[in-house]
Amino acid sequence: MKLHLLPLALFIIMIGFFVCRLSLIERGNMPRDIPSVVLNKPAPGFNLPPLLKTGLKTADFKGKVTLVNFFASWCVDCLAEHKYLTDLASKGAVLAGIDYKDTPANGQAWLAKNGNPYNVIAIDRDGHTGIDFGVYGVPETYVIDKQGIIRYKQTGAVTPEIISDKLLPLIKELNK
Repeated sequence: MKLHLLPLALFIIMIGFFVCRLSLIERGNMPRDIPSVVLNKPAPGFNLPPLLKTGLKTADFKGKVTLVNFFASWCVDCLAEHKYLTDLASKGAVLAGIDYKDTPANGQAWLAKNGNPYNVIAIDRDGHTGIDFGVYGVPETYVIDKQGIIRYKQTGAVTPEIISDKLLPLIKELNK
């Protein structure tokens, strides 16, 4: 092969990868759809201290469908999704917030500035609970059923479409 054709060959290969990725996306294979080993398993055992008034422990999930949202004051996407979580809470969803790898002062100031949609909010300062849940990075959201089983994981920010197409129908189904 002539050396001057090498850049053209590499460009054609890159275009091929791009076209393949677009094809996968069209079939529903989204880059944010990261498989999770915690789905359909009990939520990990933990007992976190409060960020505001009340802490959070695994036993708190029993008897109610709970949406658990890992967030941080330093997370740009967390701020983007925050208004949607507030809207979701106004529809009656039970939200538990876990401030991930943050300082209490920063988490409290962030909530004071942006509002607090959570029914309960705790802090996972060292990130161990997040690791047990399989958190890749914030924001991440989990739906936990009345028996404490993880039924859904959203990697990345929730959007109005995710709320209407996935979260609300699942919460409704699990509350039956």
